[in-house]
Order: sequence, then structure tokens, then C-alpha cells
Amino acid sequence: MALIDLQKVSKHYSAQQILSEINFHVDEGERIVIIGKNGSGKSTLMKIVNGTLTQDAGERITKNDLDIKMLDQKPNFKDGDTVKEAIKAGLEELNQAKKRYDELSLSLSDNFENKKLIDEHEKLSRYIEHHNAWNLDDKIERIIQHFDLKQYEDKPIDLLSGGEQRRVALASLLLQKPDILLLDEPTNHLDVYMVEFLEELILKEKFTLVFISHDRYFIDRIATKSIEVEDCKLRQYKGGYSDYLTQKEEYLRTLQKQHDNLLGLLKRENEWFARGVRARLKRNEGRKERLMQLRQEAKTNPAKIRKMSVELQREAKHFNRNKSINKQKMLFEVEDLSLTLGNKELIKNFSTRILQKDVIAIVGPNGSGKSTLLKALLGRIEPTSGVIKRGEFKIGYFDQHREMLDDDKNLIETFCPNGGDRVSVRGSDLHVYGYLKNFLFPREFLEKKVGVLSGGEKNRIALALLFTKDVDILILDEPTNDLDIPTINILEEQLTNFAGAVIIVSHDRYFVDKIAKKLFIFKPDKHIEESYQQYSEYLELEKELKELDEMNSLACATKENEQKTTKPKTLKLTFKEKIALETLPKEIDELELKIEDKNNCLTNPKCYEDIGITTLAKELSELEDIYEKKVEELLSIEEKAEEIDSIS
Repeated sequence: MALIDLQKVSKHYSAQQILSEINFHVDEGERIVIIGKNGSGKSTLMKIVNGTLTQDAGERITKNDLDIKMLDQKPNFKDGDTVKEAIKAGLEELNQAKKRYDELSLSLSDNFENKKLIDEHEKLSRYIEHHNAWNLDDKIERIIQHFDLKQYEDKPIDLLSGGEQRRVALASLLLQKPDILLLDEPTNHLDVYMVEFLEELILKEKFTLVFISHDRYFIDRIATKSIEVEDCKLRQYKGGYSDYLTQKEEYLRTLQKQHDNLLGLLKRENEWFARGVRARLKRNEGRKERLMQLRQEAKTNPAKIRKMSVELQREAKHFNRNKSINKQKMLFEVEDLSLTLGNKELIKNFSTRILQKDVIAIVGPNGSGKSTLLKALLGRIEPTSGVIKRGEFKIGYFDQHREMLDDDKNLIETFCPNGGDRVSVRGSDLHVYGYLKNFLFPREFLEKKVGVLSGGEKNRIALALLFTKDVDILILDEPTNDLDIPTINILEEQLTNFAGAVIIVSHDRYFVDKIAKKLFIFKPDKHIEESYQQYSEYLELEKELKELDEMNSLACATKENEQKTTKPKTLKLTFKEKIALETLPKEIDELELKIEDKNNCLTNPKCYEDIGITTLAKELSELEDIYEKKVEELLSIEEKAEEIDSIS
């Protein structure tokens, strides 16, 4: 039997039908994503599942004693509670169950034949096991750390921002582990590291989950089933986002020609996913396999771990080769920029150039200073030190507060402030409805005031307005927040076709992978690293390097313990090894330059035709073999030198 079953359920608001005779069920262990345009009925369906909204017709059937909990957009907490108290408040039932279990365990040690006590003890054991609540205090501490709430744990919760309060509410729900967990845009207000933790927790704890999300990587990793709400009906697809794309494309092929535009957009999205994401996953599988093998082989061998670390760092370095400054127009030249707000240092000694066709994503943890960097580029705040030189150009700016919109104007007045009903978009003269139709607005919206629109609709209007501006550079701060997936696809299409520069701040890994050609990555030491990797590729390498660091620390500790229990060896470097330790780093650097030259030649027909592509490939292979041997030799000598130092 399903945990919950909706049969022929209908719902309408005033004269507008939202759901019409839909069937929906949730089985234990399923993770169902609800997909659809804003306003299609996703949240309505979620509230009916939760029981906080009553259907107009049909049946809602649930299993007895079903525990359903939902993450509210605006959570409610007890007045005066601190963050830690608010998280623990939802765990009272679990704590009482553990307390009673311990009491029964003690009683049964003296009265082990009492059938009633044994049954109660077993029931409590199953309940605690289901909620994985044996070590609640450890779990509370872990989730507070990963959701970056440690600094606030003793702070009154009403002093936190809306985003921080949602993180607290999400943490509490995850610890409670209800029979069905309902999450509406759970990744909003989470940075990529928090999202990765959330993904791992949901999968490890085997939640039964119904959720709404625009984070396509999150959907693809978490969802076992996709339900699309469209035209008041539900359509079911197996799997996550990649499977949805394939099945939806096939479905659209069978429909009328009016869907051709949507089919084209979906086809391009599917092709990008298949080409970019699956290729990256295939590459990562090889690295993951080597890491798993290394865990078995290198528990007491730091040299092997460092060799793997060097390989990963070389892979990261590969992405940043051949990216020299060309003759494009300079927009910004940043020299030795440092920024401090209050007592918090955000940016240290950052220098870069931003050119007319750059597409840059600024990424990093929450609170690291990404939006502050945008404001510095816009001239809204002054650097603490350093210089930002700006060329002559026009900027289009989209911020999280939609400052370009006037709530008192309707859509026609917003797009045609001087009268009429035509709008100019990159040289084309369009009717305002014809243009807004591309952003999924029906004709009846033209007379609506901006102030009555939802947050997602306002974002769509702000983006549509932005693309009517004659600008050289677009600067966008979290543009995908409150957008549905169809609108994000439209935004990606517009940005891809934009001829100027683009700078975005975003936590949406999929969006950044698809749009950005370069990353500005905020690091823990307040420096900003430039990279030409895909963001998800960078995150994967970063995670693997962190794992290697942890393995290296463990291996060194194991080796140190072994040395304490054995007689120290008399070791010293040979004369040849001492010379190699001094000369090998320079030789390796020179080999890297030669390898880079050969790779450059392979991409230049004039160069490889003169030498011969077969000869060139052979020379490159020989250089790489020499390089590998010298790196391995250096690592081996360095390990021996470290061992000598540790003994002495």
C-alpha cells in the first residue's frame, strides 16, 4: 500500500482551475520531484499531500499514523528560542522515545520475561532505528556545522535572516526524519557545499521525499521519479532530470506543431546535458576508481597519496593553459584589490582583467563576499585598497531585490514608458506581448501591476526588461532564484546569444556549468582564484584533493605511531639524491612548458603540418613519459627526506 494516495483530486481558486481529477501516490523510499512552470499548481499539490489544503473533489487516503512534515517558506519558531533550541524543539518526541527505551532496557535486565515490556521495547527500538536517532547529539552538531549555523547556535532565532531561518527549519526536519518529508525549493539559501551535504544526507538516510526544485543537478542526483504539473494534469516520468529530458522530448515529438519551439529548446538542453555532464561523469569515474584503489593501497604510504594529489593538481592546471589575454576591448582592470566590510576581510590582493566577451561566474560559500565584489565593480562601494579601472561601456544590472521594477506600473508601462506597445530588442522591433510570450507570460498579464505579481513572476519581468536594454555587459546577482526550470532555460538561451560580457553570481551548479567560460572562486584565505574549469568539475577535484589530504594525515599519523614502536633507522640522502632534490623541480617545470608547447602545436594546423602530426604526437608522448618518471623520482626523494627529518 502507498503511504499516501490522491485519487481524482481537483482544486480551483475562484474561476481558475489548478488541478483536475489528478491521481498521485507516494510509496515508501520514493523521492519524487514536482516539475512545472510557476503558477502551474506545484505548491498546491504539495499542500494537498501535506493535508494543509483541502481538495474540492476526490479522495486523499493515507496510511495510519503517517507522519508528514513540510518545510515552510516562512518557518515559525517559539519566541525567544536560540538556534540550537529551535532545532531541538522538533526532536522532543524522539528524545522521549530514547529516554523510555533506556528505562525499559534497565527494567528488562531484571525482568526479561515480561511480554508487555518486551513488545514496547522492540516497538521503540524500531521507531528509533527508523529515524536513525541513536546518536542525536552527534547528528545535531554535524548538521549545525554543515549548514554554517555554528556561529549562531546561541543567538535568538528571530535575529537571523529569512534564509538563515529556513536553514534552521530544514536542519530540524532532517533530524526528525518524518515518514514523508515535503521540501519546497530546499536548495534556496544554501551554497554548493551545503547542497552537497544535503544530497548525501538524503541518500544515506533513505528519506521518502516529495520536493520542488529548480536545481537540475540536485534533481538528477536525488529524484527517483519526476511528476510534471501541466494544464491541470500530472504526467509521470521515471528518474531524475536527465531521464525527464529524454522522456519529455519523446513525448513532445508526438504532439502538434505548436510545441515545436518548446521541443527545440528542450532538445538543445538535452544535447548539452548528454555532451557536457555525462562526459564529465565518465572522466570522474576513472578518478574515483583510482581514489578507491588508493585508499586500499596507501593507508601508510604518503608518497602514493602525494603522487595522486599531484596528478589532480596537474589536471586542474590543464584547464588554465592557453588562456592568454587577447585583443578584445578591456572593460575592467582590477589591480591588487582588497575589500573589508566592518571588521570582516572579504577579498585580499585580487588582480584581473575583464574583457568584452568574457562570461564569468563568481562562486564560493555564503557570506564570502561575492555580491560585494559585484558592487565594487559597479562602483557602489570603494575598495579598501587597490584600484578598479573601468572603460567606457554600458551596464545592465540584475539584483536579488529587482530594483529596476516599479510596483505601481503595469507591464505595458514597464516595457513602453514612452507610450505605445512596441519594444526594441537587440535591433528588432517587437510587439510587447510577442516579446513577453517568450518569457511565458499570457496576454492577460499586460495590464497587471508589477506589485501584484509573485516573486518568480517579478524575476521573469526583471530579466525580460534587462534584455531590452542596449548594454555592453550584463551583471546578474543570483538570477535563477525564484525561477522555474522553463524560465531558467529561457534565461540561458538569452545569455548564450548575448554578444557582450556576462558576470553572474550563482550557487546553481548546472546554470554555471552551462553558461560560464571562466570562474572567480572565493577561497577560504580571502584570495580569489581564476579557473577555466566547469564549476562541477572544480568542485569534484576540490573534494578529491580534500580526501587525499585527510588520507595523507591518517597515513602520516599511522607511520609516526609505527616509528615510535620500532627502532629508528639510520637514513641519509645519497649525494646523487641531494643533487636531484635541487635540480628536479626546475627540470619538471621545463618539461611542463615543453608539453604545453607541443599541445599548442597540435591545435595549430600550420605548426603540426610542418613537423608532421605523427612525429609531434610521438614527441609529446615521450615528453610525458619523462615527466612522469621525474615527478615520481622527486616524490620518492622528498618522502625519504621527510622520513629523515622526522627521525632526527
